[in-house]
Amino acid sequence: MSINIDRREFLRRASTGAMGILGSTAMAWLAGCRRGSQKPAEPPNIVLILADDMGYSDIGCYGGEMLTPHIDRLAAGGLRFTHFHNTARCCPTRASLLTGLYPHQAGVGGMMNDRGVDGYRGDLNRNCMTIAEVLKTAGYGTYAVGKWHVTRFMEPDGSKHNWPCQRGFDRYFGTITGAGSFFEPTTLTLDNDPVEVPTGSFYYTDGIGEYAVRFIREHRQKQPTQPFFVYTAFTAPHWPLHAREKDIAPTRGRFDPGWDRLRQARYERMRALGIIDPRWKLTQRDSRVPPWEDAEDKAWQLRRMEVYAAQIEAMDRAIGRIVEELERQGILEQTLIFFLSDNGGCAEELNTQGWYDYILRGKDHICREFTLDGKPMRVGNHPTIMPGPYDTYQSYGIPWANLSNTPFRLYKTHVHTGGVATPLVIHWPDGIEARGEWRSQVGHLIDIMATCVEVSGAAYPREHRGQPILPIEGLSLVPAFEGKPLDREAVYFEHERNRAVLAGGWKLVSRRGRDSWELYDMAADRTETRDLSAQDPARVQRMTSLWQDWALRARVLPYPE
Repeated sequence: MSINIDRREFLRRASTGAMGILGSTAMAWLAGCRRGSQKPAEPPNIVLILADDMGYSDIGCYGGEMLTPHIDRLAAGGLRFTHFHNTARCCPTRASLLTGLYPHQAGVGGMMNDRGVDGYRGDLNRNCMTIAEVLKTAGYGTYAVGKWHVTRFMEPDGSKHNWPCQRGFDRYFGTITGAGSFFEPTTLTLDNDPVEVPTGSFYYTDGIGEYAVRFIREHRQKQPTQPFFVYTAFTAPHWPLHAREKDIAPTRGRFDPGWDRLRQARYERMRALGIIDPRWKLTQRDSRVPPWEDAEDKAWQLRRMEVYAAQIEAMDRAIGRIVEELERQGILEQTLIFFLSDNGGCAEELNTQGWYDYILRGKDHICREFTLDGKPMRVGNHPTIMPGPYDTYQSYGIPWANLSNTPFRLYKTHVHTGGVATPLVIHWPDGIEARGEWRSQVGHLIDIMATCVEVSGAAYPREHRGQPILPIEGLSLVPAFEGKPLDREAVYFEHERNRAVLAGGWKLVSRRGRDSWELYDMAADRTETRDLSAQDPARVQRMTSLWQDWALRARVLPYPE
């Protein structure tokens, strides 16, 4: 595609439009960006970055209070999508993102346990291929760092058939399980082998960034003309609330106005940015959350959000180190970078015996009962324990998740918009003409594989190792890079019997335990405040049939017992 935008006109638009609020630092960087050219002759390097349990509006370039200059910089030099979706939960999202299929088709419709039917095996099946497996056929070097969480086989002396190096990655550093300590992770792995946690100053978010940089550097030293794919899956800001005091200190005082005023302020910033339509109402505060003025244990509540913010800002710095390495290598312009989150903000309150037993004694090995220096782990959301240190294990809970998902309803695991909306930042100077623009095309995780296949020139196979491979479900986002529409009928959702279909500007959605459906006009009411199902039963019936047909085809049904 040709790039013919006048530099002065571009900078004028940048400074007067929504991009202007990104500040002088981003503008200075934009002024130095070289202009794009024809469609790249060579396939790009690809860096796919995934945050864990981060809400739609947390990062700065989506209206949040978090200081995320490196992510904001990518947004200012690329695109931000407003209507992109995940699957509402960590492991199904990873299965869908890596394979281009709906998660049930890949065998990971639920969590990491075998529930006896094909859609819910808790283990990637052989009817799917990962992005790494596909890109290797086009000559890519492939690397993974961070959280894996797409297999129930996590023991280092057990089967590794679905570990990263067995699913297309040349090198891997990270954790096979789904959560755990940032200071003392339990399943830390290098390639196929367990590694000891370095003593002293280890912090997992830093480790993920450092190994991503290391793999890029080593690849460039050994195969400087070969493109690479680096899947970078942070555990931040998933619980436990773990951060270093030096990172928590800059966040102090930022959230003192409380969740009510902060939600309203975010909503207004998002309207100013153009992320949300003025017709979309700010949803009500969760009924389980008191007004901030009436909240108890305010110092503890504030500390929860301060640590959460510190986790995101540490992730942003790690991303910055990756970008700096790409610049150092002179390949930032030739690298396609994606940044998104695996689900909406997490409202889980770790304050029951069930949570205590799962964290300390569950088969997923997410936590030790004692720290490596012998301290008992203090598990649970107790106001007498300030989160942050390595011997605590807490979450930020319902009230702050409500803020993270501004302006939407509900949270992780739900398929209302608060559970499935994700920011998506895409940066690729050589392949995308636009700078700092928004895209409102409806997208889904299944589109990432299709996009990578198109830009890499890879051929997506019909079979692999003697097994038939399901066709990609998604659409390439390349037309959207140029502002063109994506020609799709619908996108679908199911997690733990929360169900939804999004088609033709309408959304049909139902919560677990309820047979009835809700219907929303997404153009007028994306925050899902006015249920129109009673006014339009014919549309409800048509969309119910759409969902049912998909659920049968995509291995959602039959449900496990």
